[in-house]
Amino acid sequence: MPTPQTCLELLRRMVAIDSVNATISRRPHPEAALAAYLADVARAWGLSATLLPVGSEGSANLLVTHEVAGGAPWLLFESHLDTVGLQGMTVPPLEGRVEGGRLYGRGACDTKSSGAAMLWALGRYARGAAGPRNVAILYSVDEEAHKAGVEAYVADQAAGLGWLPAGAIVGEPTMLRPIVAHCGVVRFSVQTHGLAAHSSDPTKGRSAIAMMVRVIEALESRYIARLSASHPLTGPARCAITMIQGGTAVNIVPDLCEIWVDRRVSPGEDPAEVLPAVRRVLEGLRAEAPDLRYTLGEPFLDLPLDPAGGEAFAALVQGALRDLGLDGTLGGVGYGSDGSTLAAAGIPVVLLGPGDIAQAHREDEFLEISQLVRAVEVYERLMRLPLEG
Repeated sequence: MPTPQTCLELLRRMVAIDSVNATISRRPHPEAALAAYLADVARAWGLSATLLPVGSEGSANLLVTHEVAGGAPWLLFESHLDTVGLQGMTVPPLEGRVEGGRLYGRGACDTKSSGAAMLWALGRYARGAAGPRNVAILYSVDEEAHKAGVEAYVADQAAGLGWLPAGAIVGEPTMLRPIVAHCGVVRFSVQTHGLAAHSSDPTKGRSAIAMMVRVIEALESRYIARLSASHPLTGPARCAITMIQGGTAVNIVPDLCEIWVDRRVSPGEDPAEVLPAVRRVLEGLRAEAPDLRYTLGEPFLDLPLDPAGGEAFAALVQGALRDLGLDGTLGGVGYGSDGSTLAAAGIPVVLLGPGDIAQAHREDEFLEISQLVRAVEVYERLMRLPLEG
């Protein structure tokens, strides 16, 4: 396939490659074709491209690099390859249709646009006069589910590279505004266990649904309503009961009911403290209702992004944006990203990318093309600014 002649063409080709997350699509290594295409483009431009295995199942991150000098500091750009699902989309999800100054399709906003702009900027940087720093782009897998890609980079891959980034730009739809704080998340299930019986004589059973009603009331009034943590950039901690399932037939007293809970953790909070706090509430409920039987599922934990410690790098990004006439005001968001994992490894992080999060994951996901153009300018500007190692 010929190399793309514009960044928009590159993005359209990326959108055309189905990379729906494996947890959603049930396909093994769904990002592999996209990673292979980007590696081909990078190598055609004289950049280095290396696949970094993630686990033992054949999945891999892609690392694209341009090294100007062995002692120069490294700046890392990161963008995830996977997307959410295609079901229910009202625009052709893989066509990359351009209309009215917008590009439509799954991943156009979240986050193939940042991945395209990063690669295009790096190509221009490499072809120009020698710059002040080495630059790498990490294209990670599995951000939309378990963050396996960035976790593998931090735990295993980075140590073998021989360098630690002086800072990282994580591509998320921020409208090219610098984001330095975001919430973490703890997701977990609660099951109640009853005794099945025929509904003609419910006294012979114990309804798991009835138990769950008490559990939900306790969580809403004794846990969710009492959350007090907050951060000036992300707002208050949040929690919601988002799914429920119970019962097998209309004429059977249910012996099992399950809910799923999504708890957004503010910067400064410890995600590991969430489940113990929930358990204390449920144990208090069980003291009042000894027949309650419950189990807590294994949680998914993701750290919040805390701006503390990254102030100097954030100031550099602010300056670059203001030099280009853009808003450099530091902000925070409620959603999560790969950035918190990088920050936990000691890398200063700023989220910065084209597009509006309100257009991500939508049935008509789109990107304003003007944002893509500006993103290339911003990323190349950052590549050319001096940076201490």
